[in-house]
Amino acid sequence: MQEQFARIGLVSISDRASQGVYEDKGIPALTAWLAQALVSPYTVSSRLIADDQATISQTLKQLVDEEGCHLVLTTGGTGPALRDVTPEATLAIADRDMPGFGEQMRQISLRFVPTAILSRQVAVIRKQCLVINLPGQPKSIQETLEGLKDNEGNTLVPGIFAAVPYCLDLLATSDKPMPYLETDETIVKSFRPKSAIRK
Repeated sequence: MQEQFARIGLVSISDRASQGVYEDKGIPALTAWLAQALVSPYTVSSRLIADDQATISQTLKQLVDEEGCHLVLTTGGTGPALRDVTPEATLAIADRDMPGFGEQMRQISLRFVPTAILSRQVAVIRKQCLVINLPGQPKSIQETLEGLKDNEGNTLVPGIFAAVPYCLDLLATSDKPMPYLETDETIVKSFRPKSAIRK
């Protein structure tokens, strides 16, 4: 038995966008990227919220515990400013930390700007859901998800999404299956060991 649809939560975290001061760009960027990158069926639940730690944690818990999301992607609130509390809110609801995602995002972004070292994105597992903090800018979101490619389309630095499908595979249990996520390899090529690839 296999879960057919991946349930994905998108959370954009911004005081001003949530107040209508300016238009949110995070959720549209994530929605557009997923539409290009995923070839498997999925559904999306989106939230636009303020930079408030309790609100962020509660939103993440709702998406995982009540809506049953398999993957939650957040954007915004990961810098060093006092109002940037997304990492703290994410770690507060975590069962396990997945530090490799944040490390790789910073390695990718450092290719472009030295201030990428100031980013504090984290990734965690809560129950059977992978929660990943992404940067706030659409260009940076795409770069960290896809990685870097040369002019011929060859991967120079792998993006973090290459590891997401197999991570979700590993969260499956006998009574709670997970969706088998497949990607468009021209956007991002997901990696699985040969033994985990389904024909």
